[in-house]
Amino acid sequence: MAEFNVNKHEVGSVNVLDLKGYLDAHTAPELEREFNKLIDDRKYKVVVNFKDLNYISSAGLGVFMAYVETMRENKGDIKFSNLKQDVYNIFDLLGFPMLYEFYEDESEAIKNFNEQNKD
Repeated sequence: MAEFNVNKHEVGSVNVLDLKGYLDAHTAPELEREFNKLIDDRKYKVVVNFKDLNYISSAGLGVFMAYVETMRENKGDIKFSNLKQDVYNIFDLLGFPMLYEFYEDESEAIKNFNEQNKD
């Protein structure tokens, strides 16, 4: 079975999920559990850091589609950072850049959340 790991840390009001390994149909439930915990804790501002993710399948992509509406309905969002080019290409092919915000670095995504709070 492919290795997959999710580590979570907070930066102010933003929760960062660091993904590592291979996100596919077998490992997607682990990421779903993390999103469910965030929702249970009413934490809707999420940055997903893909720095250590080597592969994502359509099942992995589906996790983000399943949770983004809940996050946005609660004045939050899911933002992506630190994608390797081949992982980004999968998102791009499926039109994700039209639906989500992508950042070169985790700190840029966090900064964007903080700037949105200053309305």
